[in-house]
Amino acid sequence: MTKEERELRNQISSLKTEARNLVAEDKIEEAKTKVKNKSGCTRFIAYFQSYTNTYAPIEYLRKVFFEAVKHPDIVALSIATRPDCLDGPVLELLSELKPVWVELGLQTIHERTAAFIRRGYPLTSFEKAVKDLTYMNIDIIVHIIIGLPYQMNNKLTIESPKEILETIEYLSKCPIQAIKLQLLHVLKGTDLAGYVDDLEILSFEDYINMIILCIEHLPEHMVIHRITGDGPKSLLLAPLWSSNKKKVLNTIHKELRLRNTWQGRLFCVTDCNHTTKEMS
Repeated sequence: MTKEERELRNQISSLKTEARNLVAEDKIEEAKTKVKNKSGCTRFIAYFQSYTNTYAPIEYLRKVFFEAVKHPDIVALSIATRPDCLDGPVLELLSELKPVWVELGLQTIHERTAAFIRRGYPLTSFEKAVKDLTYMNIDIIVHIIIGLPYQMNNKLTIESPKEILETIEYLSKCPIQAIKLQLLHVLKGTDLAGYVDDLEILSFEDYINMIILCIEHLPEHMVIHRITGDGPKSLLLAPLWSSNKKKVLNTIHKELRLRNTWQGRLFCVTDCNHTTKEMS
């Protein structure tokens, strides 16, 4: 590894560590000030985002979760984790923290894509987690990534609109409450950066079209927490257009109006009810 690569990895690690330290009182206050200056909010959600936030001894999890939730300005917790890191004691702890949302990083339903990105668990693990969380009456957010690559016949390609919609339609029929639609970012110092010259990157126009299709296929009752994302500009290799987050959001809103379309326009109620019963 070159000196430049080591520095880049250290920079990425530093960014992750800052997010992980949220539970400390001063970090909560720091985050509150930042959000309040942007939006004027006075009540907040403590978001445990980086890493797998249920992969630790139960005593430690209880300490950090309750430390956050006892703050007078924190009204809920949002905890991101892996579906295969939700055993019985963790589920019991989560049920004590209401209101709490659990965010599951599914990314895709397609196994060949999951294998390439080294997701590390089968779709059946996700389905078990959804079933267990639903039984505990815990709200579920699912995170997916649009533009993921996979290898086929020794060639790198990205998921097609049809494949992306298969993930969307699958989730639209699951008993979940919310979804995050994340754009794939290629960052310096990551394994994916080694493929950037061979990787097809979604254009701005293609991403806008894809997001609108996803929104149309999601049921009206499902909360959409995210429709894009912006990686650190100092690390971002592609797509560079994603750094202008305001333009992306404004264009999505504009195109929804111009096309006279909306969330749920192409959602199939019959199939949804059938699949939800199967997973219950």
